[in-house]
Amino acid sequence: PKMKEDSCLHAALLCLGMLCYSHALTAEKLNHTRPSLHGHREKGKEGQVLHRSKRGWVWNQFFVIEEYTGPDPVLVGRLHSDIDSGDGNIKYILSGEGAGIIFVIDDKSGNIHATKTLDREERAQYTLTAQAVDRNTNRPLEPPSEFIVKVQDINDNPPEFLHENYHANVPERSNVGTSVIQVTASDADDPTYGNSAKLVYSILEGQPYFSVEAQTGIIRTALPNMDREAKEEYHVVIQAKDMGGHMGGLSGTTKVTITLTDVNDNPPKFPQSVYQMSVSEAAVPGEEVGRVKAKDPDIGENGLVAYSIIDGDGMDMFEITTDYETQEGVVKLKKLLDYETKKSYSLKVEAANVHIDPKFISNGPFKDTVTVKIAVEDADEPPVFLKPGYVFEVQENAASGTVVGKVHAKDPDAANSAIRYSIDRHTDLERYFSINAEDGNIKTIKTLDREEMAWHNISVFAVEVYKQHQEAKVPVAIKVIDVNDNAPKFAAAYEAFVCENARSNQQFITISADDKDDSANGPRFIFSLPPEIIHNPNFTLRDNR
Repeated sequence: PKMKEDSCLHAALLCLGMLCYSHALTAEKLNHTRPSLHGHREKGKEGQVLHRSKRGWVWNQFFVIEEYTGPDPVLVGRLHSDIDSGDGNIKYILSGEGAGIIFVIDDKSGNIHATKTLDREERAQYTLTAQAVDRNTNRPLEPPSEFIVKVQDINDNPPEFLHENYHANVPERSNVGTSVIQVTASDADDPTYGNSAKLVYSILEGQPYFSVEAQTGIIRTALPNMDREAKEEYHVVIQAKDMGGHMGGLSGTTKVTITLTDVNDNPPKFPQSVYQMSVSEAAVPGEEVGRVKAKDPDIGENGLVAYSIIDGDGMDMFEITTDYETQEGVVKLKKLLDYETKKSYSLKVEAANVHIDPKFISNGPFKDTVTVKIAVEDADEPPVFLKPGYVFEVQENAASGTVVGKVHAKDPDAANSAIRYSIDRHTDLERYFSINAEDGNIKTIKTLDREEMAWHNISVFAVEVYKQHQEAKVPVAIKVIDVNDNAPKFAAAYEAFVCENARSNQQFITISADDKDDSANGPRFIFSLPPEIIHNPNFTLRDNR
């Protein structure tokens, strides 16, 4: 009974090539030796001895290397009880995670084998329970004890980046060492064992423009003054290698596309020193004359250019606006032109960046100037009357052929073509007037009666002799001056009644008259009694003027 109480199961970790990759040979050797570990008496031999506490057995860990592909099962370890006399009466039983499927035990010898290839990255450890029972009765000879089988890592996983492709931006002309982007790789191997998961970053493509920090994966600029206008996009390949970067380590790569973003480091520049333009004198204000364009290799707001006129004899006649869609300066007419007065103008136009970066002010000035010469073209203009309108006077009853007045027009063009005049008959349907086609003298054709029409409003045409499509029109107002050619007329035929015995000086009727002539030749009237009754003692007339 005392021996039975002191008996115990001992678990031995057989070192199956923990530091040697030739684990198959080690396993075969262990299969032949199968050492028996007897508690404290064999403490110090190969393997690990398990110590008993009052509360039960405390088992150390067993180890089995992952990814073993040898022909025979891997010997994980051996269970042995010191009450086992070798007569076959003790039976060893294994239960728990993977028991009977992955791990099997020889119930006589206590040898535990792994029958399948293990992958630490799928499962790092297994918890099993061992027990010694009587083979005949299955009566437990000691309490069950739990132990762990750890899957030992090998370097079987290459580093993998989080992304297959990265995209990053960095301003052009950045200082050396400017951080661009951090790329990160991970390794599925055990980071706590060896260097299988210790990664080192290096750059395979992209030098000498960029570098990478070996420990962090931060990509930085390696050259100063990289110019976007010279090269905008760079393709960088970064490698992550395990085993601390040493020979034999596994590696993975990723591609990083780095784009240089624009800064305003280039001033605008006109491609030529002089622009030649022309505009017709017939153009109206606001009409486009021409365009200029200063080239700026920068993009976005860094390439925005604003135009202005800073000098020239045409500053009052022309203006310039900026077309921000095309980045052109649009020269427009500001006032009407006259070829006969001035035939050409000159402008000094400036193109300047809208946004200037103070860091690159030394690259300036961020503006340029150009001369714009504008020629005024002669337009075939219609005749022009000397006045916008004419007002003439003529007496009524004047004889036919009386001169009313004279209109005058001229050709403003350099040719100074001869002019011919005519009356718009739609404005003189009764044909009261005529005009001399050559000199513009207007005469009466009929006698005019002011009392019928006091004003005549006609229109006169002026056309060029050889270009009759070029015509002008002017209004002519003719006032008919009154003459005293109408006698007064009583307003009505008067009839009056008076009572007999009427008082003396009693008013019994008022008589009035009118006159078709103007006030100067009509009222006031003088009233009087005719001679035949002027001495009638019965009636008197009082003239009220």
